[in-house]
Amino acid sequence: MNCRICGAALPDGAMFCGECGSSTSATPESRRPVDPRPGDTYVLHRSESGVISVPLDGVAPVEAAIAEPVAAEPLIAEAPIAEPPAPTAGGAPSGPPHGEDATPRFVLTFTTGEVVTVSGTGLIGRRPMPQPGEAFTHLVQIVDRGLSVSKTHVEFGEHEGALWIADRFSSNGTVLRRPGEDGLRCEPGRRVLAPRGSRVEIGEQAFTVA
Repeated sequence: MNCRICGAALPDGAMFCGECGSSTSATPESRRPVDPRPGDTYVLHRSESGVISVPLDGVAPVEAAIAEPVAAEPLIAEAPIAEPPAPTAGGAPSGPPHGEDATPRFVLTFTTGEVVTVSGTGLIGRRPMPQPGEAFTHLVQIVDRGLSVSKTHVEFGEHEGALWIADRFSSNGTVLRRPGEDGLRCEPGRRVLAPRGSRVEIGEQAFTVA
């Protein structure tokens, strides 16, 4: 049989998963946390992994402020399809030069030695694996011989020029240390901003955001 949380193969009669520590009776539905702040957040998207994506918690990124969400028009998880650039009088597109990408890029430097430049969305872990129906730009695999980092430990993405992270119900948790602030233990499944200069601790390992 297989663990219904992480998909690892389990021996007959097992009561707990040796990979993620979940009970063999656990399901993604049972692992979904109850939102403790229903008055100021709302669900954007639910995936089969049990991760709940909610609006960011209002912490402004380093270079761009976050607009307050409008209750009548909640944010959506899907990005709108961009219209192709209109041609100029000479027939060439009037958009940015060919090859130029306006998506912000972030450099993640890990204590394990890896340095990765990312943009868009991704997963970080010893062997990150999307759940059925999920798609990510990056799957960042790091070496952690102590196994303190879960196979799929952290999800990340971009919001108005800043990086956000979300713990993916990891075994040892995720701690975010923003510049000049105390550490914040991330609630599994909740997105929090990690501005440039932040340190993200995942198990016994960590990475910085630049």
